[in-house]
Amino acid sequence: MHNLGILLSGRGSNFLAIADAIASGKIPDARIAVVISNLADAPGLAAARDRGLNAIAIESRGRKRQEHDAEIVATLQAHHVDLVCLAGYMRLLSPGFIQAFPQRILNIHPSLLPAFPGLDAQLQAFEHGVQVTGCTVHFVDEQLDHGPIILQRPVPVFPSDDPHTLADRILEQEHIAYAEAIARVLSGNYQIIGRRYLPKARTAPTKA
Repeated sequence: MHNLGILLSGRGSNFLAIADAIASGKIPDARIAVVISNLADAPGLAAARDRGLNAIAIESRGRKRQEHDAEIVATLQAHHVDLVCLAGYMRLLSPGFIQAFPQRILNIHPSLLPAFPGLDAQLQAFEHGVQVTGCTVHFVDEQLDHGPIILQRPVPVFPSDDPHTLADRILEQEHIAYAEAIARVLSGNYQIIGRRYLPKARTAPTKA
C-alpha cells in the first residue's frame, strides 16, 4: 500500500479527484495518509476532514520558507508518505524539501509545459491566442514548473471561450490526468532518461 501526502492551499478540487480515483480503484494500492495546507482556513482541509482523513494546517504566514518546509517534511515522514502530490499548493518548495523526496513529488500545471509556466497559465494561453492548451503532470525539481513530464492532456481553445470557460475545461482534464499520472508513477514501470519520462522496456520471456 502506497501512502500519499497531499499539499494544498485552496479548495482542493484536484485532491478530491485523487481521493475519488483511489476509492474507485483507478489508483490501486494507495491511500491518502495526510492532507496538509499552509493555510488553516483552506476549504480543502475541511473537505479532507469530512472524508475522515488526517488534515493538518501548518501555517506559512510569518515564517521562513526553510523552517516551514522542514516542518512539513517532518510531518510527511511521520505519516510514512511515499509520494507527495501538490494539489493547488501555492508555494515554491525549498531545495531541502525537494531533496527529502527526490522524484517523489508531483505537480499538475494548467498548460502544456513548457508553455505558460507560473501563475495564471490559463489566462496566459487565452491572451496569447493559442488554439490548443491543456494540462501537465510533472515531477517537481528546483525550478518552477520544470521537472520531467509524466503526462499531458490537450484542451482545444474554442472561439466562444473566455478565460473562465477555458479554465473550467482544463480543470476537468486535470482531474483525469492527475489520477492517471499517479497510478503510472506508483506502478514503478518507468525510467527517467535526461528529462524524459519513459515506460520501461518490456523484456521478452526467456525460453527454457
